[in-house]
Amino acid sequence: MLAAFLAFLVFPARYLQCVSDGVSLWAASVLPAALPFLFLTGLLAETPLFARLSRALAPLFARLFKVSGAGGCAALLSLLSGYPAGAKTVQRLYAQGRIGKEERLRCACLASTSGPAFLVGVAGTAMTGSAALGWLLFFSHVTGILGVSFLLARNPRAQRPARAPMPAEIRRPSAAIPETLASSVLSVLTVGGAVAIFYAFGCMLTDLLAPGLPSDAAATLAGLLEMTAGCSRLLSAPTPATLAAAAFLTTFGGLCVLIQQWSFLCETQIAFGRFILVKFAQGLLAAAVCFGLACAAGV
Repeated sequence: MLAAFLAFLVFPARYLQCVSDGVSLWAASVLPAALPFLFLTGLLAETPLFARLSRALAPLFARLFKVSGAGGCAALLSLLSGYPAGAKTVQRLYAQGRIGKEERLRCACLASTSGPAFLVGVAGTAMTGSAALGWLLFFSHVTGILGVSFLLARNPRAQRPARAPMPAEIRRPSAAIPETLASSVLSVLTVGGAVAIFYAFGCMLTDLLAPGLPSDAAATLAGLLEMTAGCSRLLSAPTPATLAAAAFLTTFGGLCVLIQQWSFLCETQIAFGRFILVKFAQGLLAAAVCFGLACAAGV
């Protein structure tokens, strides 16, 4: 922290510009996708459809992942919408008593996915110029998340979820919309702050270590702080190794994405260290799957 503080003081032009670049990255890439999805997932969680879908999914998700139907819905919303929406949905459902204590960690790790909009649209089409490589990353990413979540549920000490109560009544849209909108705006601003700060920290790390490191290693280190910037550098010339590193980063998330999620999940009182450990294992599995698929495809 002191080193970062001194860097801002000694090189203000360099690193204040990095913060500005991080804000621009958030405004151009994250805000347009995150805000509407945060708002819509918040509203969906208040509808009768969500309650019915939770009951329908309960047997499948309880058998495979030992999470409730509500936790399964959170995982599906995260798969469609991305990390912030998944973490915010888990936090909201836990606060409402619809996710039990015994399944908090499993729900949080299962609802911790990047959506296809980023992996296919941004990482694939924009960064590599190939939507097919984006789908390869997406498949590897989902396999890593689901595979480790399945193994986590096989722990003999993992308890099956209790039958969580559903809301006594569904709120009217006139009451739900203003609260959901305000919550969504504050949440996306929290995400923006994390992106801007950790983008600057990634620049500092690159300036410090890049002269003595191979470019791919420097990009991976930067991605461990701010995932998007690291993936952009890794995927500029895709190979099986750089694709695997990008799959690890997008699944693990890097410190920036972890902090974004934790800003919501801290209210569930799960252990942050265990959450990071599971995310690391998911990232390793996604990287291994991606490397094998990329080699088989002749990338």
